[in-house]
Amino acid sequence: MEIYPHVYMIRQMFVNLYLVVGEDGLMLIDTGLKGSRARILGAIQEAKSTPANLKSIVITHADGDHFGGLAEIQQDTHAVAYANPIEAEAIQAGKSSRTLNPGGIQKVLFGLVMPLFKSQPGRIDAVLAEGQEFGMLGGLKVLATPGHTPGHTSLFSPSTGVLFAGDSIQIVDGQPRPSGAGNTWNIARAKESYQMQMALKPVLILAGHGAWKAGN
Repeated sequence: MEIYPHVYMIRQMFVNLYLVVGEDGLMLIDTGLKGSRARILGAIQEAKSTPANLKSIVITHADGDHFGGLAEIQQDTHAVAYANPIEAEAIQAGKSSRTLNPGGIQKVLFGLVMPLFKSQPGRIDAVLAEGQEFGMLGGLKVLATPGHTPGHTSLFSPSTGVLFAGDSIQIVDGQPRPSGAGNTWNIARAKESYQMQMALKPVLILAGHGAWKAGN
């Protein structure tokens, strides 16, 4: 579904992936849970393109609901897969980049959903660096947004105000919040990353689990 000019949201269960259309090809931001292949290929078709035009895949962080479909979609494309170095190491091992420490009811809930997060290793071809820019949406800049995980990465388009926040920002009751609770590696760093991103005054936040638009 096209939710902004040249931006398609791919909804898989409880997670959002994003397909961005540029003049020189397509970019996929996160690949969702294992089994996302058909949805991703469907979005590429909806964008009136082909898998051969998928040039880059950016993984925001090494959680199974964000890189679980990477190995599958790599079978269909020659896209270059990018991630932060810390996250890249975990992705290529097929695991998360940090230990989860939920408590109380969260521990029970995490135990129920963790089987969905099991993922095979995915190939990372290049590492991301803060300030790096992709030629999408007038220039899509890489932001280091640690906190939810040690090497979490977001992408921001200054010319459009569109922010792809991964899990560095949560949308709670329709409003943005910093990553918190038992799945956050470092809450203090998460708050710093949140404040930095909100200081950019994004007009549209496209998160891994929800979206927010200024004025709503």
